[in-house]
Amino acid sequence: CANSDKGQHIHLIIDNGPYAARYTAEFDHEVSEGEHYLLAFLSRSYHESIKTNEANVVKKITVTDKSISSEEDVTEPMLFYSRPKGSYVGKANTDKVMLDFYIKNVTLGNDYKVKVEINDKQEFMVDTWQPYYIEGLPMGDNKVKLTLVDAEGNVVNTPLNPVERVFTLAADPAETVQ
Repeated sequence: CANSDKGQHIHLIIDNGPYAARYTAEFDHEVSEGEHYLLAFLSRSYHESIKTNEANVVKKITVTDKSISSEEDVTEPMLFYSRPKGSYVGKANTDKVMLDFYIKNVTLGNDYKVKVEINDKQEFMVDTWQPYYIEGLPMGDNKVKLTLVDAEGNVVNTPLNPVERVFTLAADPAETVQ
């Protein structure tokens, strides 16, 4: 698993964009003017999300003049993408890549699931909120798409759903056998 040498941290996600890792309890983060969904959650050093009600904050915010001018609790079911993201280099980081996401106001099981699509080729349903490992991915760009679906497999009509991310796997030149 990719591991942060700085230890446990906070993942900050704005509108389901790639998270920003923050290593202090207080920090500044620039957010564009307008309405946004904000998720902050605790993360282990290897980027697995802590999956408890006490380990996160989810708000719908309005930013005006570089400050939060209003905020409200989010009450609808929400799905946020966390991992994988960015680039992974070397066999230890590319053989198994962690898939992790964050849900709010929803319990996975019979009524809701997360549909996972990998490189537009593989698809499976997840009914348990936990991290997963993806194995056997090719080097280069890869894509994961996550969709919150109902019991019949229909896309849940909720903000930011579905979400997808492209990330890159690369061989480490130092590991190449001559």
